[in-house]
Amino acid sequence: MTQRRSSIAPRPRLKLERIVAWADAYHRRTGQWPRRTSGPVPESRPDTWQRIDACLYRGSRGLPGGSSLARLLAERRGVRNHQALPDLTEGQILAWADAHHRRTGRWPYLTSGRVIDAPGERWSAIHTNLQLGQRGLHGGSSLARLLERRRGVRNIKHAPALIIAKIVRWADAHHRRTGAWPQVKSGRLADAPDETWSNLDQLLRIGSRGLPGGSSLARVLSERRGVRNAKYPPKLSVRQVLAWAEAHHRRTRRWPKVTDGSLPDAPGETWWNLNQALRNGYRGLPRPPKARSLPDLLAHRRQ
Repeated sequence: MTQRRSSIAPRPRLKLERIVAWADAYHRRTGQWPRRTSGPVPESRPDTWQRIDACLYRGSRGLPGGSSLARLLAERRGVRNHQALPDLTEGQILAWADAHHRRTGRWPYLTSGRVIDAPGERWSAIHTNLQLGQRGLHGGSSLARLLERRRGVRNIKHAPALIIAKIVRWADAHHRRTGAWPQVKSGRLADAPDETWSNLDQLLRIGSRGLPGGSSLARVLSERRGVRNAKYPPKLSVRQVLAWAEAHHRRTRRWPKVTDGSLPDAPGETWWNLNQALRNGYRGLPRPPKARSLPDLLAHRRQ
């Protein structure tokens, strides 16, 4: 009995040089190197890059085996193989960190993105490698700990405790130097370069580094130095509003209008804000209809 021949023709043999040539063509077309998930190979239909990767691994169709598409491109074209990354040393990481500092004036953090001096590397990945002991590193460390130990860079997790009195002293120094009280966007502290006003505000809110929490930079300055806090303005009374209006009348010979702008007798206040507080019963003022607006209040006063 004769054996029936298979109707499926065997696939042609492969050569490493030919696979590399197909990868070069893919790179010219797309600007990227192929991966095993890159789909069909136009020069060798119906082959796919996944099938070629399998042949490289198994050693079928004339290939030696024990390899992969990623390994072949790493060996022949220097393409970074994420499955076989080169080992790292602390000295190499520190050299990249020094270059980053020279270029930017700041030390890298795990959120600093790509390592400019090492294409393919990211500071977040290096941080993980230091933590887990990958790529030849010992483990149990971190980017921040390495820079603290070898470059004396302050590690925020080991930052000294704070007290509100110290923050107020820094604010006083800022006010003497600039003529203005610090705000969240005021940047770094001249008297403590490792601190920023935005970070201090966050620590006051969440309660960290010895601070109790539940406060803010604006609240501390309002309570300790009487600085106006736009989110928590001081309480008002009808008597106080009328006193300001009478002072305005003595100065200008007319009663104030809503559009008259700021009050010289009350920095930070405007007649428009006072009118809104009267209309809505804000800031301790009685709710309508007792005092509906600034014009209503002044009309009653003039009577």
